[in-house]
Amino acid sequence: MQPSIREDLSTHSPPPEVVDLASLPGVACPCGVARRAFAERSDFPATVHLTEISTAARTHYHRHSTETYVVLECGPGAAIELDGVPRPVQPGVAVLIPPGVRHRAVGEMKVIIFCLPKFDPSDEHFD
Repeated sequence: MQPSIREDLSTHSPPPEVVDLASLPGVACPCGVARRAFAERSDFPATVHLTEISTAARTHYHRHSTETYVVLECGPGAAIELDGVPRPVQPGVAVLIPPGVRHRAVGEMKVIIFCLPKFDPSDEHFD
């Protein structure tokens, strides 16, 4: 009897992983505090960040990374500034930020950030 596709894949695939983002240690970043997951997974090409953005967020850009912000929480008047143009956001909004786009969040908010390829601190640039 041949193994099912699921059985065959499970013997060759890395195990799944469940991470409680809120329990990860916070790391200071230009936006506020980030909690980053999956950096050590060689089989996963991205990192996932739970980031609490402060009002002191700094404009920055990445030469190699594409980021996607998904807004979970934010106050009234919150925005994502993209190349100097503020774009209003609210919970449930996703923002795709390609390499080279100067960006910062305006206002306090909590976001999930998908960073592809994996986050690299040497790829954070400031003018």
